[in-house]
Amino acid sequence: QVQLVESGGGLVQPGGSLRLSCAASTNIFSLYTMGWFRQAPGKQRELVASIRSGGPTNYEASVKGRFTISRDNAKKTVYLQMNSLKPEDTAVYYCNAHRTDLMNFDYDYWGQGTQVTVSS
Repeated sequence: QVQLVESGGGLVQPGGSLRLSCAASTNIFSLYTMGWFRQAPGKQRELVASIRSGGPTNYEASVKGRFTISRDNAKKTVYLQMNSLKPEDTAVYYCNAHRTDLMNFDYDYWGQGTQVTVSS
């Protein structure tokens, strides 16, 4: 079982920045693809950004150029730097850890979520 603990959410004005952090409890953190998802009220949870163990990243179209995902394998932590925030970025943000083992068994773990509110 992997515990994921998020931090860094809060209230910010439009155009502002926040950095989310997610610390993992696993000793094989580097094997996991890490992702940030978000869920706004009345909407489905969506992938915001992901980073694979070797470093390749993927972003949802609306956050490209504004958000940056990164990871520090030594600290077992993944980050989401969010710049130029917009009201539509308001959501609960969840950290996810995913890997598939050699038997094709999927492991998926979720953090508890952190609220991000963009409002003037």
